[in-house]
Amino acid sequence: MKVTDHIKKANGETLFSFEIVPPVKGKNIQQLYDNIDPLMEFNPPFIDVTTSREEYVYIKKSGLLDKQITRMRPGTVGICASLKHKYNVDTVPHVLCGGFTKEETEYMLVDCQYLGIDNIMALRGDAMREEQYFTPTKGGHPYAASLVSQIQNLNTGKYLHDDTPMENNANFCIGVAGYPEKHLEAPSLQSDLKRLKEKVDAGADYVVTQMFFDNQKYFQFVEAAKEIGINVPIIPGIKPIAVKRHLQLLPQVFKIDLPQDLIDAVDGCENNKAVRQVGIEWAIQQSKELKEAGVPVLHYYSMGKSDNVYSIAKTLF
Repeated sequence: MKVTDHIKKANGETLFSFEIVPPVKGKNIQQLYDNIDPLMEFNPPFIDVTTSREEYVYIKKSGLLDKQITRMRPGTVGICASLKHKYNVDTVPHVLCGGFTKEETEYMLVDCQYLGIDNIMALRGDAMREEQYFTPTKGGHPYAASLVSQIQNLNTGKYLHDDTPMENNANFCIGVAGYPEKHLEAPSLQSDLKRLKEKVDAGADYVVTQMFFDNQKYFQFVEAAKEIGINVPIIPGIKPIAVKRHLQLLPQVFKIDLPQDLIDAVDGCENNKAVRQVGIEWAIQQSKELKEAGVPVLHYYSMGKSDNVYSIAKTLF
């Protein structure tokens, strides 16, 4: 079922969903199941599965270091199929511009169609670690709006290089990312909102936001989006702070602001166990206010560990 159909079926009730990261190559998928199992108590209608960019590794050959490109966390589509089968839940694979040609993207989308996956999260993706700025892959998409157009073309029966009529068109529900505090590369929030509208105009059906810690920024973002004609559901993304270094790491990586009350609470913690509890309590209060405001879904970034998300969901759902 499509994410938008789940939202309609809920008839105004706020749904629970979360996002997971594939295991590193060589790791057992059982660890992933162990983290997901407790969260299924709250009946998530869908689970997002991220896709990793390629990265360079250095392999020693004949006494020299050979630079090779690899993906440390492959398996997004396979994990989506596995979760769909194991838990009877809809899954949302993340599809990136970066690191994929348009042909590779088409093959991935065809696989998703055959597997009965109804939803796709279309993202530009980040720059590689060695890059200062995002560089489009040769033969790939430069922006998420272009990727959304390709998915929408497949929905209407258009392959990249084949005019043969399709007997069974794809029918993907397309999600895209939104940034309440603007994308780190955008010159202004207004210009970033225009880019979001381009994605919606290209065929995006819903938006999931980047993490934020001040609900007013989400409310203002939703209002500003409506003012320029963005009328699709905008799902808030929530990440509970878990360790003290998040005070520096999250603003540095995502260019977001943390409320002073949260900073003071974390600074006052003696250890990361106390920080984790502060993060849970802050996310609970955030979630309660968002739920009371009638958001369609509360979407949590679990990032491999589910105990804090479980504590939050146990209070709310």
